[in-house]
Amino acid sequence: MIIKANIKEALKSLITAKQRTILALIGIVIGIGSVIGMVSIGTIVQNEALKQFRDMGIDIVSVTKDYEEQGSSDKGFNIDDIYNLPHYSPSIKKVAPYIMSSAQYSYAGQDMYLELMGVDESFFDLNKLYIREGRPLSDLDRNRFFCVIGSETADMLRKAGIKKLIGGQFLFGERIYTVVGILKNLPEGGGMRPSGINRSAITHISTAMRVFTTNDITTFMARVSTEDSKTVKAVIENYFNKKARGLRVRVRTAEELITQMQKQMQLFTLLLGAIGSIALIVGGIGVMNVMLISVTERRKEIGIRRALGAQRNDIETQFIIESVTLCFVGGIIGIIIGIIISYVFAHFSKWEFLISQSAIVLGFCVATAVGVFFGYYPARSAAHLDPAAALRE
Repeated sequence: MIIKANIKEALKSLITAKQRTILALIGIVIGIGSVIGMVSIGTIVQNEALKQFRDMGIDIVSVTKDYEEQGSSDKGFNIDDIYNLPHYSPSIKKVAPYIMSSAQYSYAGQDMYLELMGVDESFFDLNKLYIREGRPLSDLDRNRFFCVIGSETADMLRKAGIKKLIGGQFLFGERIYTVVGILKNLPEGGGMRPSGINRSAITHISTAMRVFTTNDITTFMARVSTEDSKTVKAVIENYFNKKARGLRVRVRTAEELITQMQKQMQLFTLLLGAIGSIALIVGGIGVMNVMLISVTERRKEIGIRRALGAQRNDIETQFIIESVTLCFVGGIIGIIIGIIISYVFAHFSKWEFLISQSAIVLGFCVATAVGVFFGYYPARSAAHLDPAAALRE
């Protein structure tokens, strides 16, 4: 009952001094809102990256030639060596080499920049690329100037006023390609897929190796049948070492990428949390200042309460509860603002909206702790006022 009466008295005091209360709330709201918003955004980004791994499966590995070991002047993989890899070991089920370049497309005075990719039929399967219109590329399109375009490329061309895309011919770079298909939109942000597929024009790798400025194959993807990533890495490294003595490759498995990504996300979340904590400390100092002013203005009230029999603990509890109430209200507003920030981020990123429940619990706990910590000194000052001196003022 005493606590309830103190909370009621604290709310009444805070409402009476509206301007002072609002100023004290701003710091807490910014601090809690920052923590909730940033931690939730980190959760959304992590979920989106993990979703890509779930879509593609964890049996995909990426193999890159290690230029740090062999110098940047070395050329890429021999494409025949890549295609013979599944015959060397049954643990390698399928391979998909690819090369990348870039090109500019101009139409009606508008310039757009695209990723040009050279892939084979397996690339569509390994990367779970689905066709929105038309058809995918197949190995029957070898050496032909056909291409499949990404969803963003298609949208850009239609915004430029081009209505017929399937069957249309476009000058990408220095070659004219006929569009045979349009991809469905893919989630961006991590995973094993090469970046930029949504904004690309994809042709067969045999065509790309003839016309791309850079035609070295430096990376390929593979689907493996074993769950032992160390075995897979050893098989691939031994194979290429036999093909060319001293040749070093870097094999990245999905498990390694997930572990690395989770570590990065943890660091990212800690960094964001630290930034929000700084705002909370500033807000807490603001609360302490406001409470000290409140103690100074209410010296007579404190003196009367002490004269009527209130103990020091009663006065101290009253002001701590007032400080905690102030921070708790700021925490609720901050949590709501943090949720709105993360929702807006997810909406414009077109990612799944998620809220970190642990961040909300943390927000309430931190708000309460800030209230107790920064309210203790003003409450103690109020409790130790001399009642006689306070009443004479």
